[in-house]
Amino acid sequence: MAKKHILDELQNLRDSDLYPLHMPGHKRNKNAGPMAGYMDIDITEIDDYDNLHDAEGMILDAEKRAAKLYGAEETHFLVNGSTCGVLSAVSAAVSKGGKLITARNCHKSLYNAAYLRELSLSYIMPECTWLLGRISPSSVRETLLQNEDAQALFITSPTYEGISSDIRSIADICHEKGVILIVDSAHGAHFGLDDRLPKSALNEGADIVICSVHKTLASMTQTALIHVQGDFVNRERLRRYLRIYQSSSPSYVLMASIDSCLRDIEERGEEVFSRLLAYRTRIEKETAGCRNIFIPDMNEITDPGKVLICSASANITGQQIYDILRLEYHLQLEMAGDTYGLAIITGYDTDEGIDRLIQAIKDMDLRLAGKGNPGEYKTFNIPRAVFPLYKAWDADCEYVDISAAAGRIAGDFINLYPPGIPLIVPGETFDKDLIAEIGEYINAGMNVQGVEIAHAGDRRLKVIKSES
Repeated sequence: MAKKHILDELQNLRDSDLYPLHMPGHKRNKNAGPMAGYMDIDITEIDDYDNLHDAEGMILDAEKRAAKLYGAEETHFLVNGSTCGVLSAVSAAVSKGGKLITARNCHKSLYNAAYLRELSLSYIMPECTWLLGRISPSSVRETLLQNEDAQALFITSPTYEGISSDIRSIADICHEKGVILIVDSAHGAHFGLDDRLPKSALNEGADIVICSVHKTLASMTQTALIHVQGDFVNRERLRRYLRIYQSSSPSYVLMASIDSCLRDIEERGEEVFSRLLAYRTRIEKETAGCRNIFIPDMNEITDPGKVLICSASANITGQQIYDILRLEYHLQLEMAGDTYGLAIITGYDTDEGIDRLIQAIKDMDLRLAGKGNPGEYKTFNIPRAVFPLYKAWDADCEYVDISAAAGRIAGDFINLYPPGIPLIVPGETFDKDLIAEIGEYINAGMNVQGVEIAHAGDRRLKVIKSES
């Protein structure tokens, strides 16, 4: 039987004489406003076109193809991004009020899941290198021994910056204890799809893996996948939470985008990933002579798609690197860190774009004086928790000037965005060092969420009222 790809079927419907007396309201009419040209394959659940929440036709076929491509036992399309995958995975894996062990460097969606499920969190800190990220198996084993009532472990691999953990060892340790391993691999949708790329968390034994196909492959924003394997996860419960956290009107355009993206990898994956690896090699080779700007190689950054443009001395910050490349060279990076700017490259970049990036890095290097070592790692201590997250976030709060916040309990998250990793979680206590760090980030022009900045420059933090 010929494969039924979602895009093909939607185009067939568009070209048929079946008139739409159903949602959506634009009726695929070319005169339905300025966006009408993008609506000709946008439909709702009608006969013969399947239903994401009860897939048995073309959507199920597409999900099975995705599972086969990644080597998963079961795969589901996500049209609410990796966020709804994280919410569903945590909700399915951990009982309400239960305990979850999590790496501290996880995305805010993990904390939203913990809030909704009223979970107790126990943290693992990433290894203390100049770039935060990798979770060591030994810290996992130690934390599991200290938290024998934990039902699941949640980690991020690869991280935003492209650092991977030893998932195989971590999975083995978790399974010895009967603990579910959930891996947020939002930035690793390309992992495992080519022998020259790192293995995926799924290949390495994780029970649930969430990946955003829009981040590193050719799919539309908001598209992702959730994979599940093994006997530790209650799959019916997972499906139930996917129905809860996903839209009841899932976009067929987004589903077609996922299917078409993976179809392109099936047909041209070797070509696409060859370009990615060639671009990465060229960037490293042609910037190797730089003295004030450096690009960490693949011994440090496991993901070839993550290019960290780093300051080798204290004479330029990550935000300045980001701003110079955007304003002077018209190169929009993904994000700025303390001492680096992050560029994401894929096999869908162009030679012209990569050439411009290389030349800009070399020009910027020549403009800088001095040389040195990578930025020093800032020791980060997890703030002391007074209340659990789910209680603190609902508590009565007030705003205080940042200078008066030491010793007060946070009533909201404060994080840099991207990537959305919290500096402090509701229920944790501000100390002077953290307040100083937050001030440094604001002064550097970084996007600090959770701080109210008035027109006069006053900085206020949300804290729990003393009487609470």
